[in-house]
Amino acid sequence: MISATDSSVIIKGVGAYTPAKILTNDDLAKMVDTSDEWIHTRTGIRQRYIADETETTSVMATKAAEAALENAGLQAADIELIVVGTATPDMPFPSVACLVQKKLKTGKGPAFDIEAACSGFIYVLDIAAAMMRAHGYKHALIIGAEKMSNITNWEDRATCVLFGDGAGAAVLSLDSQPNTGLLNSKLGADGSTAEILQVPPLAETDPEAAKKD
Repeated sequence: MISATDSSVIIKGVGAYTPAKILTNDDLAKMVDTSDEWIHTRTGIRQRYIADETETTSVMATKAAEAALENAGLQAADIELIVVGTATPDMPFPSVACLVQKKLKTGKGPAFDIEAACSGFIYVLDIAAAMMRAHGYKHALIIGAEKMSNITNWEDRATCVLFGDGAGAAVLSLDSQPNTGLLNSKLGADGSTAEILQVPPLAETDPEAAKKD
């Protein structure tokens, strides 16, 4: 592995994946009391992508990762670290990162998820870059992937207009030139406003389903 001393972390390649199905604002207007004008004026959104049953978070994440690897000119075997940001994993465990690791056949380097909602990709960028500098991983794969359609309340017009499905990925590489690429970062959160937007525990939304689980 490359020594991280005097090295920089650069974005070597990027990739994305979106499902084929498109849900427009006009489509939503048939489901809830809203309109294209109301949504676009307040959010800038015209449409969002909706995954089908086969397009799990890990499937979308893998497709985005494959595009990023191709863009970077690297092979899956070159990846030594995978970090995924998601609030909608396929299942509680194994992690989406481990599922991507299996699908890509990247080897047995560290692979894990973190949950930071909308800021998840920024968190995984910071975490992966720090680990690369600390441990000398030459190439890392970071992914932000969500299947928000699984948890969206399609009867709540205040929130259902905001979310869709998809994934974005980047390959990070150690560069021997200092002071290039990612120079610095600063993360923060305000937990005092946690009630503004949340997904209630399953027991609160569907007690019978919670008992079955």
